[in-house]
Amino acid sequence: MKFLLIPDKFKGSLSAEAVIGAMEEGILSASPDSECYGVLASDGGDGFLDAIARYRPTEQIVHKTTDPLGRPIEAWYLYNAEDQVAYVELAQAAGLVLLAEGDRSALKTSTYGTGLQIRHAIARGAKTVYLGLGGSATTDAGTGIARALGYRFPDSVGKELEPKGENLLKIASIDATGVEEQIRQASLIAVCDVDNPLYGPGGAAYVYAGQKGATEPEIELLDKGLRHLDALVTSQLGKECAHLPGTGAAGGTSYGLKAFFDAEFLGGTSFILQMAGIPDLLKEHSIDFILTGEGKIDGQTLSGKLISGVLALGRQFNIPVIAVCGKLGIPLQEMKAAGVKDVIEVGKPGKSLEYNMTHAASLLREAVSRYFQRHT
Repeated sequence: MKFLLIPDKFKGSLSAEAVIGAMEEGILSASPDSECYGVLASDGGDGFLDAIARYRPTEQIVHKTTDPLGRPIEAWYLYNAEDQVAYVELAQAAGLVLLAEGDRSALKTSTYGTGLQIRHAIARGAKTVYLGLGGSATTDAGTGIARALGYRFPDSVGKELEPKGENLLKIASIDATGVEEQIRQASLIAVCDVDNPLYGPGGAAYVYAGQKGATEPEIELLDKGLRHLDALVTSQLGKECAHLPGTGAAGGTSYGLKAFFDAEFLGGTSFILQMAGIPDLLKEHSIDFILTGEGKIDGQTLSGKLISGVLALGRQFNIPVIAVCGKLGIPLQEMKAAGVKDVIEVGKPGKSLEYNMTHAASLLREAVSRYFQRHT
């Protein structure tokens, strides 16, 4: 039998590469003659640059920027000088992973540091910048990036506002006069699988801001700010894009990229899979199963995370997809209705979260082996 392995990381316990390794060991334990093809993928979030580095010749560029709270840090991006293409990962300078839990605040964080990365890449010669979205600590609708690239956001008395979530409602006008021609000429491409709109019950604030430290009143304030910014963009820039699928990604960063820079949107998983040559592999080899997965499958899993992109691949080539997870947090029938053939839950009932995370590799390997001993 032939297996294609395209998992996400198991956050806090296993990298995607380690998950692939444990999956393969489990499969071969149950079916020694099987062939496994592992793919390091990303939906545009954490691990985007690692996936790019595997499939594209690039140089790692380290430089000074700022974290989501404006503190100095060093971050990196990838650059291909021959093609004049840069690959930036939002989480490098605007990621939740950069903040201690007590520092998380969707009101006070900004994508400004990511904007500095994009500016650095364009100054280096990049004509095209792919920005992998995901894992953000922000809900600033990309105003931080826009500010770093020359935009200004004054309030009603002309005072320039810092580009962060709590100031969205205070913006009175959008000033693009500071955007340099080199930046105007560059193509920005948002890479992400999330399909949420900018605002509303399914938007950036209500779905994601809570995990970025926002309280319920703050979430409501942020949603109003996002609506306010969109009204200004519509009236002053003549663009209506808030309801486009994906504009709610990364705290509305993709909205800002579209509104301020006419960015193109690309599905993250399909982008990486194309880069890895997976469609060609599937045409050349008869794959029996695709295995995907993540640490916890929950309500956000099917709203544009890596698993949803893998499901689309399975549908395209009529290959059954099995999801592997530490914990299944939604009904199995919901996953099956989305197209998953089955779910392998590897966490040991009755054991602590700490135990299951510490022993994730062996638990995953054993669970996959047991499953395919029964089903092959």
